[in-house]
Amino acid sequence: MDELLMKYIKGETTPEEREKVVRWLDEDPEHMHQYRSLRKLYDISLWSPIEETRQEEKQTRTFKPVWIEFLKVAAVILITFLGTKAFFDGKDDPVNMQTVIVPAGQWAELLLADGTKVWLNSRSKLKFPDRFQKDARKVELDGEGYFEVTHQEEVPFTVHTSKYDVKVLGTEFNVKAYKDKEQFETSLLKGSVEVSNANKSQTIRLKPDEQVVSDGGQLVRSTIQNKNYFRWKEGLLCLDDESIGSLIEKLELYYDVNIVVQRPSLMKYHYSGKFRIRDGVEHVLKVLQLKHKFTYIEEEEQNLIIIK
Repeated sequence: MDELLMKYIKGETTPEEREKVVRWLDEDPEHMHQYRSLRKLYDISLWSPIEETRQEEKQTRTFKPVWIEFLKVAAVILITFLGTKAFFDGKDDPVNMQTVIVPAGQWAELLLADGTKVWLNSRSKLKFPDRFQKDARKVELDGEGYFEVTHQEEVPFTVHTSKYDVKVLGTEFNVKAYKDKEQFETSLLKGSVEVSNANKSQTIRLKPDEQVVSDGGQLVRSTIQNKNYFRWKEGLLCLDDESIGSLIEKLELYYDVNIVVQRPSLMKYHYSGKFRIRDGVEHVLKVLQLKHKFTYIEEEEQNLIIIK
């Protein structure tokens, strides 16, 4: 399996091989651990000290194209379309439901049948049809997605999550709704959206630069404070006076790792800055070490990082 995983990391697999790998990763958490170990070795090999004298030259020729492919065409390497389910919408041709899953530490961009652009953040899953019905466009999201919806006045676009539904006609917005997290958040950048709970007992219509979050089962409206946050769709983790505690929660979510802080005094600090998601959780911790004195150890078998 290691040989196939390495082909997968390099982007050299066939569609059938990619599907096999993604299914294998989804079968067992230990499989993801094995993948991460190989991925780390591959990353290190790109910066081999043996080639240090030609590092700048190699960066231009080799490193950059690898990452361009890795990030901008993430679907080629780290995600794939999983099992399709056919149903009929009144036409002779069946509608196939497709699922895209983004592993920890990655993001992906895709184009839906109506021209809508979708960016998916780490550990996110999107279900969508290969073509939309005449009177409705519906997708299902588990995780975080940024949507630029193609305007079709007579055909609303709905993002269904486990907590709330977001309904639009044509707009640009971000939805954060991981099934295993209590938090729900929708932020509107352009246009107009309606957010409602399952029984429609509460509905809020947002204006541009507004967001709504769930608080005790109720939706609460506020103003977007940090638009740089949405640059995650460019592969960036942007922080604006972010508490260390909040940053650690993001690292746990994005990289699917457990982090235990044994130094409570560290939690009172705040941090502003930008990180490339592709650089990994260790890079973030090493940068924080430049400002705050702490050490950390990794327990890879337990998928755990302990900060002391």
